[in-house]
Amino acid sequence: MTIDRDAVTVLVPTLNEAPTIQALVRDFAARGYTRVLVVDGRSTDGTAALATEAGAEVLVQSGRGKGNAVIEAFRCIATPYVLMLDGDGTYSADDADRMVAPLFRGVDQVIGDRLGAAERGALSPLNRAGNYLLNRLFRLAHGRYLSDILSGYRAFTRASLDQMNLTEQGFGIETEIAVEAVRNSHRVSVVPVSYDRRAGTATKLNPLRDGYRIAVTIYQLARMNNPLFYFGLIGVTLALAGVAVGAFVLYEWFQGIERLPLTILTVLLITVGIQVFVFGLIGDLILSFHRETMDEIAALKRQLEEGR
Repeated sequence: MTIDRDAVTVLVPTLNEAPTIQALVRDFAARGYTRVLVVDGRSTDGTAALATEAGAEVLVQSGRGKGNAVIEAFRCIATPYVLMLDGDGTYSADDADRMVAPLFRGVDQVIGDRLGAAERGALSPLNRAGNYLLNRLFRLAHGRYLSDILSGYRAFTRASLDQMNLTEQGFGIETEIAVEAVRNSHRVSVVPVSYDRRAGTATKLNPLRDGYRIAVTIYQLARMNNPLFYFGLIGVTLALAGVAVGAFVLYEWFQGIERLPLTILTVLLITVGIQVFVFGLIGDLILSFHRETMDEIAALKRQLEEGR
């Protein structure tokens, strides 16, 4: 299989990556990837000028945050394939061919799995634990296990990008891309990649704060992708709260103390909890019907195209 590197745009979102950006751009050029687009978030250390000097095309993003940088870049790229990675030197151009090769075999998206081959010390124990929990939360909420949903090393076909509706402005963009892959039934390949320590750049990720935000993003995006999980969790929580209050009311009643307001609250919590859970069931049925309809439309479209 031949890889047409001229058909690939290497997308590098950056913010103050002066120590690493030139080497990264030149490494890709040396491997035949001459189309490098650096999207700069208004760096103050000369990243944009250094990237231009190394031969990259530079786009200064209009908004703030990594998500906005990625969304703006996707709108500008016209090549059939896109290879995206962070500009901090943690990902290597040596893995580029392995990342884009599945696209030329018909895959829609590729995720670079850094968790199995990360350099010692590149990921802290807290980061590893957070990645483990978030990947499994994603599988629970969205029904697919993608190994490393937070990886910054990704590859896409232009067609798959056109199908995605991305709105996340910050570090939740990788999570939203993974959700969109599931929602659109994209064929996703996972490729092991190396992951090195940062070379002179400070991390912009706070493990606890951003980990919480990503977990919330995973849950919120399940509203459209897995309504039974989204509404079911709310319903079960309300119902269990009602059971807990009811147990207290019952205990007090045996002591000869009546708690009429709490009794009403118990009934309300349990009733509303059951209703919300049933709403999730109905939403799941509607979503299943919608997916079946879309699959039939896609199959009919393929038949019409083959008959031409």
